[in-house]
Amino acid sequence: MRISRARLLFQVTAVAAALTVAACGSDKPSPGTGTFSADAVATDPGPIHVHGLGINPRDGALFVATHTGLFRSAPGEKRSRRVGGRFQDTMGFTVIGPDRFLGSGHPDLRDKLPPFLGLIRSGDAGRSWDPVSLLGDADFHVLEAQGQHVYGAGSDFGTRAEQLLVSDDGGKQWDERTLPGSLLALAIRPGNPGEVVASGEAQLYASPDGGSKWRPVAGEPGLLAWPAQDRLFALGFDGTLRRSADAGRSWEAAGSLGGEPAAFEAAAPDELYAALHDGTIKRSGDGGKTWSVRARP
Repeated sequence: MRISRARLLFQVTAVAAALTVAACGSDKPSPGTGTFSADAVATDPGPIHVHGLGINPRDGALFVATHTGLFRSAPGEKRSRRVGGRFQDTMGFTVIGPDRFLGSGHPDLRDKLPPFLGLIRSGDAGRSWDPVSLLGDADFHVLEAQGQHVYGAGSDFGTRAEQLLVSDDGGKQWDERTLPGSLLALAIRPGNPGEVVASGEAQLYASPDGGSKWRPVAGEPGLLAWPAQDRLFALGFDGTLRRSADAGRSWEAAGSLGGEPAAFEAAAPDELYAALHDGTIKRSGDGGKTWSVRARP
């Protein structure tokens, strides 16, 4: 069976989290269990395995969420710098406002926290994080928000089962929704947080009601961004970019990234960012027709 690169990385990360749990010698690790050795923290491996991207509306800085921490690249800077000296494995990441981020994943080993962070929030551009809900219970690999509506797809700690949870109060309380399959990406329609398109490993799906019901839609699976009503982008695992003006019913070619993507984000209708698997971040200002290097690891 052929497994996509993105799916393989998802599975490798899940295995790494499981090994972290097993190393503790019990089903529920003691507080303070992290995902890195003391040597790794001391030597600072830099950004490894990009999980998510975001642009801070306050200053236009690029933020890169990785397996080894959160990194920031200021406007005009090509190199990314570690935020707050922290090594938190930020699996899910999204910018919700100026200096305001949501995240999920696994803690810095120096934090006395369980291995699954649930939903966490930062109000100071990632320098510090506070728990919102599901601490110790959930690890969201896919995390998207619009206003108070938050979608999180990932693993339940107790069962290791994949789940899709939806909140309409900023992540304080959640409802479980039907999974159409293992989700690799999800995008919310601008102005209508109940309408979403999601990508599985082999199929795209659409839901008009916040994930209660799903239907297959046309198009190749990939990473998704929906910055405007007539701009739904799907970045294929081969780097091919497609654009839909009708919520995924039809697609047209929009360009090529020139490599396999690890993460994808849109800051404006035609301003796109994508990470390659070596940690290079590319930017397009023309809707994906051309790309240039925005930052390097």
